[in-house]
Amino acid sequence: MNWKRITLIIATSLSGLWTQIVLAEAAKPNFVIIYTDDQGYADLGCFGGTHVETPHLDRMAEQGARLTSFYMGGPLCTPSRAALMTGSYPKRINLATGDDFPVLLAGDRKGLNPEEVTIAEVLQSAGYATGIFGKWHLGDQPEFLPTRQGFDEFFGIPYSHDIHPHHRQQAKYQFPPLPLLDGEEVVELDPDADYLTKRITARAVEFIEANRDKQFFLYIPHPIPHRPLHASPPFMHDAPDHVKAKLENEQGVDYETRDTIYRQAIREIDWSVGQILEALKSQGLDEDTLVIFTSDNGPVIGRANPLSGKKGSTLEGGLRVPTLIRWSGKITAGTVNDELMTAMDLLPTFARLAGTGIPSDRTLDGKDIWPVLANGADSPHEEFFYFREDELRAIRSGNWKLHLALPQRRGATNLPQSALFNLESDMGEKNNVFAENPAVVMALRARVRAFEEALRSNSRSAGWVEEPKPLTIKVN
Repeated sequence: MNWKRITLIIATSLSGLWTQIVLAEAAKPNFVIIYTDDQGYADLGCFGGTHVETPHLDRMAEQGARLTSFYMGGPLCTPSRAALMTGSYPKRINLATGDDFPVLLAGDRKGLNPEEVTIAEVLQSAGYATGIFGKWHLGDQPEFLPTRQGFDEFFGIPYSHDIHPHHRQQAKYQFPPLPLLDGEEVVELDPDADYLTKRITARAVEFIEANRDKQFFLYIPHPIPHRPLHASPPFMHDAPDHVKAKLENEQGVDYETRDTIYRQAIREIDWSVGQILEALKSQGLDEDTLVIFTSDNGPVIGRANPLSGKKGSTLEGGLRVPTLIRWSGKITAGTVNDELMTAMDLLPTFARLAGTGIPSDRTLDGKDIWPVLANGADSPHEEFFYFREDELRAIRSGNWKLHLALPQRRGATNLPQSALFNLESDMGEKNNVFAENPAVVMALRARVRAFEEALRSNSRSAGWVEEPKPLTIKVN
């Protein structure tokens, strides 16, 4: 008996009643989440980036809102996706790390617990078709795959595309060939990563066309611009000839040369966004669909300015990501919203808009942010906690951010272990005002202690399997 499903049905029938009344006069929207990998805060034109070309994303910003204080649940691939899918801090569900590495690896015995209720399962309970096309990274064993976690369709890779035999530390890890899955079947090994963005986009467009007459939830977690960078030939026209020549003749994967095609990789991501938006328009779904674009964490190759820090850091540039949201007629076009919001909020918010409930038998850390998005209400979050793997490193409350252990900046020495910043006037975290505000520090430390105590008494297990095996093509 699947108690997770039964619990969700009960929650839907009870806590969903009020949303059904509120939304009685409005059709349930479709939902599209476009989720890139390692794209920085400044890696969109509409967020100040001049080193990239993002005309479709800039147009999306004009048609919707820029969310300038939107946070991920962690600064790395696996924890950020765990938070998005479950509406919970990764530490709460024991997915702040992989088994013995900061993220899940090939053949990992750990993954997203099948007893967790994902955003896909919440929307499935409301009759939505659900599809994921791209990178999963929440476990590659059959029990953990998207098709066991609420998705009707999956096409993509189970983890980052650098987890393959050409990894820079292959001698240490001995990674198997990268599997490409369609559903739960491995259909290719080591697919040409230059074409992953195009293939993922094509499948996403097919999903929109196939589900035009029903509500759907479409999740597009692109593998790019995670290293090594890739772009298909049509987007490489302005790459220097010597770069193209080195890539054509590379033995293995030349990470350094590929680092130079960031502009081209982002251009193809932007093209993909344009294809998705055009598909919605051509199917007459433009005004019936909420679309959100965001990134899983800060950049490695890209830029986070004016924020400090990058991927893996609990400085702002590690977890605060460029985010756009568009829903014609429901979200005011051309606006900027700086209220604190998180990826964990999407589950309860989408549930409200779909007229369904959320699990009532467990703690979720996400909040319903629809009033913030639609009416300019204040953030429902009294605080936000920054984790680096399993360690709580910082807290934000209002405009104050307290670092319990300040990350070291490149080239800096003797930085204090604790620091306080006012993010309203100092979003780059340059001016430490710790000494001048002892009462603020004391209050924030008390909030940290209270949260850590609550987390110790209210957390859930990851999923585990015995004798995990890397995914590969089955031979009959």
